[in-house]
Amino acid sequence: MTQEELDALMNGDIDLDAVEEESEPQAQEQEELSPDAEEYGKVEASKTWPPPPPSDDNKVVHQLDDVTKESEEKANEILEEVEKLGNFFMDTEEKLTEVKEIALSNVELFSKLVEHFPSIETFARHKEQNEACIVKLEESLEMMAQGNDATMEIMDKMQFQDIHRQKIERVINVMRALSNYMNALFAGKIEDDKRVSSATHIHGDTTTEDVVNEDDIEALLAQFGGK
Repeated sequence: MTQEELDALMNGDIDLDAVEEESEPQAQEQEELSPDAEEYGKVEASKTWPPPPPSDDNKVVHQLDDVTKESEEKANEILEEVEKLGNFFMDTEEKLTEVKEIALSNVELFSKLVEHFPSIETFARHKEQNEACIVKLEESLEMMAQGNDATMEIMDKMQFQDIHRQKIERVINVMRALSNYMNALFAGKIEDDKRVSSATHIHGDTTTEDVVNEDDIEALLAQFGGK
């Protein structure tokens, strides 16, 4: 309420009933906007709570380290095998080229023989066989070249895998930096083992009234032992 409204109220110029009627909708709007105290901070029943203790199976950074390590190892193994395959294609291509040169020289030789001895069918037949061999050699050389190009493409694509590994490592570094920051932020002067243990039940708690303390447990054991 402003000073003007307060002065008007003191002078009797404002109807209190009208002020209450105007304030009721505002109060209702505030009630609708305010969260339910029971629902605020409540964990869904479908979710497991508390979370599982840290172990090798659920440590995030630990698992990411294993992923990057295994990924790098397997990538190196694949690159080695692809390199062997590329070398195989290149060696085979060189050998086929040598065979093609021999076949070309044979065609040249049998062409001269056929020219000088046209009546001898053997020379003509060998010439045709070498010409057919040259065609097959050229097809094989083309296939070897395509295989070598494919290995180069595989090696280029494997570089993206290395980039993904570097991205994961960057995420790990960020997570470790955040972890170190949080540890430094919540660090205390007193060691945890030297701190006073937390109270089991504090006045006003609604969920810890039936908690059994250590004295109750010892008394119960003593009772059973007496029997």
